[in-house]
Amino acid sequence: MIDGPGGWDDALRPRARVVIITGNYGSGKTEVAVNWSLWLARAGIAPLAIADLDLVNPYFRCREAGDLMERHGIRVIVPPGEQFHSELPIVLPEIKGQLRREDGVVVLDVGGDDVGARVLHSFAGSVGAHEMLQVVNAFRPFTDTVDGCVRIQEEIEAASGLATTGIISNAHLMDDTDVDVIVRGAELAVRVAERRGLAFRFLTAMRPLAAAAAARTGLPVLALDRWMVPPWKARPREVGPLFKV
Repeated sequence: MIDGPGGWDDALRPRARVVIITGNYGSGKTEVAVNWSLWLARAGIAPLAIADLDLVNPYFRCREAGDLMERHGIRVIVPPGEQFHSELPIVLPEIKGQLRREDGVVVLDVGGDDVGARVLHSFAGSVGAHEMLQVVNAFRPFTDTVDGCVRIQEEIEAASGLATTGIISNAHLMDDTDVDVIVRGAELAVRVAERRGLAFRFLTAMRPLAAAAAARTGLPVLALDRWMVPPWKARPREVGPLFKV
């Protein structure tokens, strides 16, 4: 087993070389994208790249963990220099180049809701075979019901021109999260997948809760470390491969 509880190595591997992570504002999709990319790097998947297309949330972008991911061999594609924090939809030729490759995996972290998903129109013709996964936090407004999740999903699909292929449950209440919260969130996410005939890919849990979540649900679990923090809080300090203090 490479990481996480339950021996879910195969279940956590991508099903296409292009993986698009979507989700409404506050779903935690960027934390999922960063942690999953780090897991893939540890699993030996290479070449591996992540492209930051989150133009919606200025505080929780995968680019903020760029140095960490680069140290683990992940190519982080972001607007350069003074454009680093730009809110404009900058289309980078390198992203299209990554999409056209025949080897490795590229992860696209797409901005929340349909507004952020519109940038995908710039790449729709280059995507090819892909997974587009909706990250669902059942404890956020608008995604606390199956109908709400489906509505967000359909809005993202209409804006991006691409179809959702699977669901990831990222249920949490920040520091008040316990295993019951994770289980309840996973139950709703499974119903969303069943409603749309999609794959339920995996659920997430902070590392101390991951083993219990796997035991309670019997579902694949990606164990998370918290790398996405707002600028007014201290970011964890890495002291070894994916260990922090």
